[in-house]
Amino acid sequence: MQEPQTPTPLHEIVDPVLVAAGVTLLMKRDDLVHPSIPGNKWRKLRHNLDAARESGADTILTFGGAYSNHIYATASAGKLFGFKTIGVIRGEEHLPLNDVLRHAVQCGMELDYLDRGTYRRKYDGDVLADLRNRHGAFYLLPEGGTNCHAVRGCAEIVDEIDVPFDYVCCPMGTGGTLTGVIAGLAGRAHALGFSSLKGAAFLTGEVRSLLSECGLADEANWTVMLDYHFGGFAKRTPELLDFIERFGAAHRISLDFVYTGKMMYGLFDLAQKGFFPQGSRIVAVHTGGVDASRSA
Repeated sequence: MQEPQTPTPLHEIVDPVLVAAGVTLLMKRDDLVHPSIPGNKWRKLRHNLDAARESGADTILTFGGAYSNHIYATASAGKLFGFKTIGVIRGEEHLPLNDVLRHAVQCGMELDYLDRGTYRRKYDGDVLADLRNRHGAFYLLPEGGTNCHAVRGCAEIVDEIDVPFDYVCCPMGTGGTLTGVIAGLAGRAHALGFSSLKGAAFLTGEVRSLLSECGLADEANWTVMLDYHFGGFAKRTPELLDFIERFGAAHRISLDFVYTGKMMYGLFDLAQKGFFPQGSRIVAVHTGGVDASRSA
């Protein structure tokens, strides 16, 4: 398995919509970091792996749903960097395993399952104590991989941008990537996070809390965009799928309907509506996805 590759390139997206709006769009191709640990998954894992090793841990335990890209990527990273991994999965076991969990097992990840009620309390002391009784000592990696080590890794996205810019945009799930981008900007330009969740006004508070927890200044140079969720997490509409297909055909870059497709649809829509001042230079972070059909 190859090593993750950074820095990732910038790719200009030339499109009539953007030309008419008078803006320049560059895509930060973090989807090219690694086929099994792409984009923000590697950014979030990188310093957590260092922290786990420095703590003396040889086992990483984390949480996720049965189709979690984070579970997939953590299992891949464990295999590549020599960690035992444990994936605590929300809900009951279903056999045969889906492609994501089958890949995780092929990488050596041990799967454990928590019923949904217990899973909601996964960070409570009694739940963690029970997991330690079952699995021994481990380095705890939060669901989605978001913590201050992850924020540090995502800040490095901005460090790699070597051209002038006015906006940096990224998809949002937990808010970790946007928080890292804000940290990397250090008050320069403006960050836009495109939520993939419906009813996600709470994410603004989550980002502020994470900034505070990590000792980072809130420069108020960021916005959570709430109008491009297309019905909620992992929901899709014919309009979104049509956009993704047309974008792929025009620019030969694949987008997914969970995160990156929604961000790019939102960017194009905002450009058409005159949201960005003419002459703006925008960097959109392609956070990647995982292809569960790849072998471990």
